This record gives sequence, structure tokens and C-alpha cells, in this order.
Amino acid sequence: MSVTPIDLFASSVHLDQEGRIRAGRRTADLDGDGWRLTALHAKTGGDVHVGHWEVHPEAEEIVSCLVGKIRLFLRREGPGEQEEEVRLTAGTAVIVPRGRWHRIELDIPSDILAVTLPRGSRLERRAEARAGWSAGPLA
Repeated sequence: MSVTPIDLFASSVHLDQEGRIRAGRRTADLDGDGWRLTALHAKTGGDVHVGHWEVHPEAEEIVSCLVGKIRLFLRREGPGEQEEEVRLTAGTAVIVPRGRWHRIELDIPSDILAVTLPRGSRLERRAEARAGWSAGPLA
């Protein structure tokens, strides 16, 4: 078996329950078995779906800033609470709790790495981005 380099910024890496790792074309498949590692070059807010909240109901997610500066926001969970803001710089990470709505904003163009179990993940348009409520699968 030959070993070849993987372009993490162009691929999706899946880690299955049996301990196998496979890399392939990046897709929006959210029902596959196992965990997904995603790396991205984020140059604009659109690269991190800045107008949406995101949730992963079946697992925690680790979000790491490899290069640059980002802010990760956790949505308030109850009336009177405020959003929680976590600042991440190069080489730092945060673990987002299972089922916690979150979003990312860029301070500067950044390289981001995230690992989660994507099954059941959803996006919801932020009220500030557009009036009304909209939820749907991650694209």
C-alpha cells in the first residue's frame, strides 16, 4: 500500500468507527458513519457561513485556528443571557459542547480546522442576518 499526501484544504477526511481513515472529495454528506475533519482557508465571512448559527446534536466539535484570528460565538441558551465569545489565535482551539449553537467570525483571513460527527448537523439563519427563522441541513 502506498502512502500519498492529502490536501486537507480540498478534501474531506472521514474517521470511521472501525478506526479507518479515508480522504476524498469534499461533500455535504451529513449522514455518513464516523467523524469528519475539515480544514479551510477562510478569507471572508461567507467561507464560515457568517450569517448562520450551526449545531451538531450528536457530538462535540473541536474548532482550531491554525493561522490567523477568529472569534467563535456560542448562542445564548436562555432569556437574559448573552452570547459567549471565544477569541482564537493561531494554534488555539475550543471544544464546542454537543448540541450548542455556534458561529464563527473572522478578524483576519484564517486557516481553520474542525472535527465533529456531522450526522444531524444543521444551520439556522441568524435573526440579525434576516428576519424570521430558517433551519436546514449544512451545505
